[in-house]
Amino acid sequence: MSSIVGDPKLPEIPIHVNQITENMTLTESPEIRIGNRTLATRYFLSPLAGYTHLAFRQAVRELGGLGLATTDLVQASHLVRGTKWARALIETNPDDTPLSVQIYGGVTDHLVEAAKWLEDHGYASVDINMGCPMAKITGSGGGARLMCQTDGARQLVERVVNSVKIPVTVKMRLGWDRGSMTAPLLAREFEALGVAAITIHGRTRQQGFGGSVDLSGIRAVVEAVEAIPVIGNGDVRTVEDALRMRQATGCNAVAIGRGALIDPWIFRRLQRVTSCEDGPFAPSAKEQVDFLSRHFHLMFRQHGEYQSCLMFRKFAAWCGAQLGIPEDLEDRLRRFESVAAFDAIVAEIRERHGTRKDRRPTYEVKVPNGPVEYW
Repeated sequence: MSSIVGDPKLPEIPIHVNQITENMTLTESPEIRIGNRTLATRYFLSPLAGYTHLAFRQAVRELGGLGLATTDLVQASHLVRGTKWARALIETNPDDTPLSVQIYGGVTDHLVEAAKWLEDHGYASVDINMGCPMAKITGSGGGARLMCQTDGARQLVERVVNSVKIPVTVKMRLGWDRGSMTAPLLAREFEALGVAAITIHGRTRQQGFGGSVDLSGIRAVVEAVEAIPVIGNGDVRTVEDALRMRQATGCNAVAIGRGALIDPWIFRRLQRVTSCEDGPFAPSAKEQVDFLSRHFHLMFRQHGEYQSCLMFRKFAAWCGAQLGIPEDLEDRLRRFESVAAFDAIVAEIRERHGTRKDRRPTYEVKVPNGPVEYW
């Protein structure tokens, strides 16, 4: 397998949504099969640390169009030991399906034990994290660090796959840096070991969350495998972004993370476009505020007042513009301390919805200062 270092980046591809979706309609089913599971759509909710808990997954599912959702990444050793927070991350219910649980860690035995535990407790799929760039994950040998030792990565994946009957998938980056783009090689090896699908984030670990996704890198992974689905990931904020990624790379599906925080209706929009429904879609003011309220109260149901208030604050900067929240009320959503305070803010949002001055979202993922090497 040759390196793709130095390969030219794909140019920005002008697209006409109707033309692309017409071609897709002629050549593929809206469904996709991963292992023994058939998923209704090809657009998935990607795991996001601190965000893709049960409440968010359920609230987004209720809007329509979502195929597979994956949990927040869960440390394998903590899951097996029964750590309270690890078990909270995988909490689910009958409405939260189809679901996959993402596990991480640098000790193969822990990942094997976690996969077995998940199968024994009725979970339908497990995803191995080989993409997280954060030092607290990579420093212990997990996340993107696993991609640096290809023999070790193969052995780890082989043991996990052979330990369970449920589908095992892998999410990874293109490589540690531009000098070690190991994703195509690993994808081919993992397919031979029985991995059911690969999700590829089109950045290296060195990039962190900066720079642009390399669509040619995702395409190299697609071309490296024989038959298993490859799911593209990274920088998908709109319907056009998702369709452009599929057109440029040939990936079978797209996993959307931060784009779903900005626009929770992105899966419904994709469903409408790919099924050739007529006319643009825009949620009403009531639907927008109802989503905000529904999301928080689902979180409150699971975590109680104190924890849910803390956890919900960080969502405000992502969804404020899309939900029509005035800037001062968005700021209050980042500081509220009780259910009563939240409900009071929501009541004001209903009265003042759409009076926001800046239509741009104020989201910004806060990452540590300094070079990525010190994360």
